[in-house]
Amino acid sequence: MTKASSNKLTLIALILLGVVAVVCLMLGRWQLDRAEERRQIAATLDAGRRAAPLTLTPNIPEEELKAWRPATVDGLWRSEWSVLLDNRNLEGRPGLWLATPLMLDQDTAVLVLRGWIERPIANRPVAKIPTPDAKVHLQGELALRVPRLFELWTSQANAAASLPEGWKGVRQPTEGVIDPVLLTRLQNLDLDLYAKRTGLKFLPTVLMQQSGENNEGLKRVWPEPSVDSDKNVGYAMQWFGFAGIVMVAFLVVGWRRLRSRQSP
Repeated sequence: MTKASSNKLTLIALILLGVVAVVCLMLGRWQLDRAEERRQIAATLDAGRRAAPLTLTPNIPEEELKAWRPATVDGLWRSEWSVLLDNRNLEGRPGLWLATPLMLDQDTAVLVLRGWIERPIANRPVAKIPTPDAKVHLQGELALRVPRLFELWTSQANAAASLPEGWKGVRQPTEGVIDPVLLTRLQNLDLDLYAKRTGLKFLPTVLMQQSGENNEGLKRVWPEPSVDSDKNVGYAMQWFGFAGIVMVAFLVVGWRRLRSRQSP
């Protein structure tokens, strides 16, 4: 192998080692940023749950509506505007969330995520959900929006396609219950678009119901954000370790090349 060829190969090796080291350092830094994000999420969750329970009213100040804050509410269901949110798994089983507006007065509503039901399979009968016409008292935790699933299409046009302009809800044939089979299924639900379609005025929050007068055949186990920042720190240390190994290799290759140039 000629000296010029050897120099070229050494230069390529040094460039590749340098690129790999930089990439490893960037990945390590990204993991540290993710760890910090999770610490902030954990702090938000803890602050919300430590806050005094809130009673939702039509004129409640928006600054009081903090994520994860416990809340209570009294109101009347608007069953005809109920929808099902699809692909919400629970304990490894496919299912759906039932979402129904609750009227606080004649003008203002809050969207309530009422709970989880198992996805209907084949011809298996689906239990109807008791939804009394009388005023109900609910307890739960607040969310700033309906928890979303990942979507490949997130434009407003596609969001509108999930609740078309002519959507008028579903008036139940039997009063006092909701038949899930009749409801519209959605992947995600945008609260502003939902308000436009229903004509209701919503509080800028969502209540994840935890208790009511009975469980109504629904399971109320809501997902929580991942707050395990230690895992991200561990990954960051691994990437920094890889970067250190690569930089040592970089120095060794450079030192050997320098030695070979100095030798007669």
